[in-house]
Amino acid sequence: MKTDIKRVCVFASSCNYLEKKYYAIASELGRLLGQYGYEMVYGGSSLGLMWACAEEVKANGGQLIGVMPERLHNMGVCTDKCVELYVTPCMRSRKAKMDELSDAVVALPGGFGTLEELTEMIVQKQLGYNCKPIIILNTNGFYDKLIAFFDEIINQKFASEKSKNLYYVANNPEDAIKYLQSYEPQDVAITKADIYSR
Repeated sequence: MKTDIKRVCVFASSCNYLEKKYYAIASELGRLLGQYGYEMVYGGSSLGLMWACAEEVKANGGQLIGVMPERLHNMGVCTDKCVELYVTPCMRSRKAKMDELSDAVVALPGGFGTLEELTEMIVQKQLGYNCKPIIILNTNGFYDKLIAFFDEIINQKFASEKSKNLYYVANNPEDAIKYLQSYEPQDVAITKADIYSR
């Protein structure tokens, strides 16, 4: 049974000093999200890959929903292009709000914050708190070593074999959109039997 996906949460770098190829892929994802009628939930700033993506969503008819912690909001790095902007007390409450507002997750290349956001969503799905599509957009092989490490976690039985179905690795924005459009939830949450049968 397919889910009705309207709002896509995008986790991404806020850095303005990356190689141009990363911004190009982020922009392409934003263009496709906008053209296919998705709304984008993101960090609410006008910085980095997150803004490259958000700007194209907006330019192609999509809506932006921003969620920003108070500390960053006070720095003045938010944009006025969001139809909704939520200011949260801290990063933990920010992640919870982004989760609440979104139907799917796409992780573009990013730093420690993006990694934390991505892995928390994977754990939430692993424990059955959501059944959202979680997509890792592996731009230029950025996530190759992380994906290999995830495989190692599973191979050494720190996670069950079905954990491979918690996330999808997309090699380009078109692949990510196709996965969103065809996504059907699976029962991938860990069970008591999974824990005790290893």
